[in-house]
Amino acid sequence: MSEAVPVPDPDARPAAPSRSGLASRDLAQVATGAGLIAVLGLPGAISVLGSAVPITLQTLGVMLVGSLLGARRGALAVLTLLVLVAAGLPLLAGGRGGLGVFAGPSAGYLVGWVVGAWVIGRLVERGRPGYRWGRGLVANLVGGIAVVYAVGVPVQAWRTGVPLPETALLAAAFLPGDLVKAVLATGVAVSVHRALPDLLVGRPAPAGGGSGSSEAPG
Repeated sequence: MSEAVPVPDPDARPAAPSRSGLASRDLAQVATGAGLIAVLGLPGAISVLGSAVPITLQTLGVMLVGSLLGARRGALAVLTLLVLVAAGLPLLAGGRGGLGVFAGPSAGYLVGWVVGAWVIGRLVERGRPGYRWGRGLVANLVGGIAVVYAVGVPVQAWRTGVPLPETALLAAAFLPGDLVKAVLATGVAVSVHRALPDLLVGRPAPAGGGSGSSEAPG
């Protein structure tokens, strides 16, 4: 005897999509981004003669989270790291942590990280569908360098008492390394978005293609 086929109830509403799964995924990505920036602080910091602000790899992490996670999640990843730093965890390069770092010469750069990650992510998102090398590089140059310097240099001058033009010249020592980081972050982002084309939109690709097909990588 064959089994009876259940008849769907025409009055039954379809199950609403779970918001918790999406939120959990976002939270996991934010936490991973914060962890990535923290890990890039492990090699330490390089002090530049005459500058109170060291060179670190963590700016590469800021560029990466903006490029990979977009504006909101990228900025939240940086903000999460800074909250943990403010709580006393030594997550900045050189083992720095605590509220004191937000009163020092690097404070403006830390704030600039949040704004810079958001700008990078916003510029990348405006270029969807896909992630393209040219736009990604411009986003990293604008958000990861110009925006961070625009916030960081004036605060550094204020906290150190060094005139702004002289502080700007000291900050120029960061430029060669930051340009390399921008190129590297863009290259990594191109590869990641090619493998995970829906990463920027924060949701898995719909099954079966059609009108809701996933974005093509750049």
